[in-house]
Amino acid sequence: MNKTGILVVAGMLLTVTGFAQYSWKNLPTAKQPVFRKDTLNIRNYGAVPDGVTLNTEAINNAIAACSRKGGGVVLVPAGLWMTGPVEMKSNVNLHLRRAATLLFTPDKDQYPLVEGVYEGRSAARNQSPIWGNNLQNIAITGSGVIDGNGEVWRAVGKGELTESEWKKKVASGGVVRKDGKEWYPSEQYRAAKEENMSMLLTPGKPLKDYAVMKDFLRPNLLVFNNCKKVLLEGVTFQNSAAWCLHPLMCEDLTLRNLLVKNPAYAQNGDGLDIESCRNFLVEGCTFDVGDDAICIKSGKDEEGRKRGRPTENGVIRHNVVYKGHGGFVIGSEMSGGARNLFVHDCTFMGTDKGLRFKSTRGRGGVVEKIYARNIFMKDIVQEAVFFDLYYFVKFATDSERDERPVVNEGTPVFRDMEFDNIVCNGANKAIFIRGLPEMPVSNIRIRNSVFNTTIGKEETDTKDIVLENVRMNVPVKQ
Repeated sequence: MNKTGILVVAGMLLTVTGFAQYSWKNLPTAKQPVFRKDTLNIRNYGAVPDGVTLNTEAINNAIAACSRKGGGVVLVPAGLWMTGPVEMKSNVNLHLRRAATLLFTPDKDQYPLVEGVYEGRSAARNQSPIWGNNLQNIAITGSGVIDGNGEVWRAVGKGELTESEWKKKVASGGVVRKDGKEWYPSEQYRAAKEENMSMLLTPGKPLKDYAVMKDFLRPNLLVFNNCKKVLLEGVTFQNSAAWCLHPLMCEDLTLRNLLVKNPAYAQNGDGLDIESCRNFLVEGCTFDVGDDAICIKSGKDEEGRKRGRPTENGVIRHNVVYKGHGGFVIGSEMSGGARNLFVHDCTFMGTDKGLRFKSTRGRGGVVEKIYARNIFMKDIVQEAVFFDLYYFVKFATDSERDERPVVNEGTPVFRDMEFDNIVCNGANKAIFIRGLPEMPVSNIRIRNSVFNTTIGKEETDTKDIVLENVRMNVPVKQ
């Protein structure tokens, strides 16, 4: 470190094995859906844009009719369209014109209980506002707004709101926790949370048995399960009860020029969770959310390993992230693995962390061949580059670090990654890497990068971490 406080790390050319030589000129691609020009207007199926009429039947009838005729466009004109869950069908492009808003009803009875997925495991959920299973050639496009009406589902802490906002929330109904520090949407929600009821599906337990905690089973705004050739373009997705966009086990997925918004205090308010998908592109999108922004997942623990479907062959480029727990994130539910992912020319502003990788013992899965370049960060709250294999463990004790369990299918593996031209202006720490004694984080190369942070680098249980032409501008200790 010189007198100006600049720590220069250069020329640390360790012998690194296991990197796949992949050309940035030959990136993975996603096949695009193609639609007939035939257009059906939801007005012609009885939809009324008055913000009060429930248009569920009209919208779903239009989508079903379009699909039966061989596909095409279902048009949502300008207006405020109240609706319950919308079921997509193959070969349909749901197109929202400018000034069109799909507003999902606050009536929770309109959302039936279904067998879904919560954080990588099979669980009871309320039906997602937009959903589709086993479809091909589908899209949601245009320049309108899709609003999940999430505030009727979410709890919120008093400290997350201004005094006037808190008073308004309490006056709206619901239940306040005994200590006065958290508001719940209903007594049923409070009971489910405080009694730690499980939403996980178990053999022999029918869905109707979960009705006692229905209010607690917040739906993700959009879930597409096992679909092929999917396009989301131009639309604003906002105000989800839980995760916003959740493509699950999909192939050939494109998300382009979206605006994804959730309140900063939204619990599980992720922007995008790509789970066990292959061949995808995320470009030109803007995220401002209450949890991880762009997140890669592939199932949790044994269930995820049995599924055995990594998230792979993806390109994430030209995106901007504002609030969020992480800008680009892998984990912690990554038991099926992740590989061949390319992240470039993205901006993170004010996120808690920048590039965030997380897991823990018991997850398993291999995360490898992750490449990032031209990542620009400003005012990161915590770490710019973050790896932690003790997720949910605030501090690893000496005894935990000294433990060396036998490496097995539950041991997570993070290896073989290259980051180039990472620029961070403002963060508490530049780089934090905490692996496991029995499985170090290995073969990570960071090149041609600049970090203007309070603290430089901290690493534990690592192997072959290469910093080449990296500057860390940190304050000089007096």
